[in-house]
Amino acid sequence: MKTPFFTTVLAIISKDLRAEVRSRELVSVMVLFGFLSILIFSFALELDRIAREEAVSGVLWVTLIFASILGFNRSMAMERDQGNIDAMLLAPVSRSAIFIGKLVGNYLFTLIVGLVMLPVMTVLYNKPMIDSWVILTTVVGIFGFSTIGTLLATMTVQTRAREALLPITMLPIVLPFLLTAVRATTGILDGSPQSDWVVWVQLLAGISVIYLVLCVFLYGFVVEE
Repeated sequence: MKTPFFTTVLAIISKDLRAEVRSRELVSVMVLFGFLSILIFSFALELDRIAREEAVSGVLWVTLIFASILGFNRSMAMERDQGNIDAMLLAPVSRSAIFIGKLVGNYLFTLIVGLVMLPVMTVLYNKPMIDSWVILTTVVGIFGFSTIGTLLATMTVQTRAREALLPITMLPIVLPFLLTAVRATTGILDGSPQSDWVVWVQLLAGISVIYLVLCVFLYGFVVEE
């Protein structure tokens, strides 16, 4: 008899949160990586003020995606090293519940990084990043690429070259998130009419839903292989 779906999801989320509270090694590394990345971009663009202002959205999302790759890799590597993946697959639980549980954990950790970066970028780039629409776009965008990141990290964690293989496989697939999120964030920060950029936020949400459905459907095949 299988364990109820939501019981499984909550158990996995609780396990990941407790492990992170005890170790503090996943979010702290991602935050440090994100901070150093935006600091380096800030120094690199220091000589050109116009380019600096125009690149803010790109800096935010590129940094978030690379920080998330670091987090996804580490998260799944810990699961493999501790034998948690095999234990969950042997347990009488839904594969979809395992995926959703891991997705929520990865999403929360990456979201923390994103929300920490917004005030830092406000100071470094002198842009109003703490805006309700920017925060909403960040929340939706991070959820979108967390879905595909969780799936691909599960696929690559069993390989020797997982540190290189995950970014190679993930970066082309997250391009729709990157392009739409950058367009939406740029429009918001530039003060453009809402009608000009709200469509990008809606498109970002739509892509996120599509990827979520596909990843839930494919996860069972991925773990079986």
